[in-house]
Parts: sequence; C-alpha cells; structure tokens
Amino acid sequence: MIQVVHSVGPKRAMWTHIALAVKDVDATVAWYEKFTHMRTLQRREDDDGKNAWLADPDEKERAFVLVIGQFFEGKDPFAPQPHPPLGPFAHIGIELPTREAVDAVAALGKEDGCLALGPMQFPKEDVGYICFLKDPDGNTIEFSYDQGVFETARDKWQVSV
Repeated sequence: MIQVVHSVGPKRAMWTHIALAVKDVDATVAWYEKFTHMRTLQRREDDDGKNAWLADPDEKERAFVLVIGQFFEGKDPFAPQPHPPLGPFAHIGIELPTREAVDAVAALGKEDGCLALGPMQFPKEDVGYICFLKDPDGNTIEFSYDQGVFETARDKWQVSV
C-alpha cells in the first residue's frame, strides 16, 4: 500500500510547476531572486543532488513553482540524455505591470551580461513590449508589458482583478 505523505492537495487538476535542470542551484537561485519577483520556497539536498523551489510569495492560493534541480556527478537518472536549455523561442514568461519595469530589468540584465533581446516593441499585438534574459544555464526568460496574457485569461474566464 502506498503511503500518502501530504495532507493537503488540489481538489482538481492544477498547473503547479515547471522543472529545469541546472548546473549550480545556488547561482540559479541567486539569479532568479535578483531578476524576478520569485523567492525561495524550499531547498533540499541528498546524495543525488540538490534542488530549490522558487515562487511568488504573494500567490499563496494558486502558487506556481519553478523547480530547479542539480544532479551530482554520476547521479543523473536521465543520463546520458542532455538537459538542453529553453530557447530561443521556448521560454518562461513574466508579465510586468509597466513598460518601465521591462526597461529596468533589461538594463539590469545588460549590466550583468545576460540580456539576450530587447527591450523592444514586438510588431504583433499578442507579444507586446519585451526583453529576453538568459539565466545561468542559458534558459530564456521573457519579461513583457502589454502582452495580454494576464488580461486575456481574466476576460475569458470572467475573473475580476
């Protein structure tokens, strides 16, 4: 018989996380805490490696977690398959409240040498004003303003802001 470990779970299917393999959990946590609104939710380490969960501390009811995992040498259960980074189109998207916020993160990214694109107004209406940064493992992280993802989901499913 399987023992249930957690006493609280969703009442229906729910989008909970995305997971990325990384080379250095500590460097990746530091990067995400510097460039995004996400903060460390939990960290773990065992004989196989270490991981961290990052999330928005203001989204307690419907947390979406970025799970990052570092496998120690010889402990990767997916080996020899590589763990390619997200990009150039595949990305994690973060919609910001202002154009100036995109400019600010782009300037910080440029200063740190991880700005990959922009900031720029994309010609398509469903993209908006964007910049792309690369995290320490080369994953593409998009910061956008006026993209419409936030608004479209709320309009479609009639959620008030």
